[in-house]
Amino acid sequence: MGLKLMGVVGLVALLVVFTAGMGGMASAAPTAAQCKEMRRLGVNACKSILNGAQPSAECCHRIRVTPIQCVCSVVTPEIAVIVRNFPRFYQMIQSCGRRVPRHYKCGSITTP
Repeated sequence: MGLKLMGVVGLVALLVVFTAGMGGMASAAPTAAQCKEMRRLGVNACKSILNGAQPSAECCHRIRVTPIQCVCSVVTPEIAVIVRNFPRFYQMIQSCGRRVPRHYKCGSITTP
């Protein structure tokens, strides 16, 4: 897997983990185009975490406002493996003020 693709997959995985604690959203379900844009914004805002940085305020904001259905719909077994291999993702969730529910299913990921 190329470095750029690995970065995108890693960021999508991070968004999955972060949004796992969000539960349902009160508004109507977003369209596929809206979800794609929200994922793009989240990936751009959170790029620095792949280099070991803590999530920025903008990254945490994007994670909080992205509906879970926009992220879980793209979780593949490959993304699930990446999340399982980076336990620091769960620590970063807490730094953004999110709780990770135990045994939550999101695409191919079930949280510990």
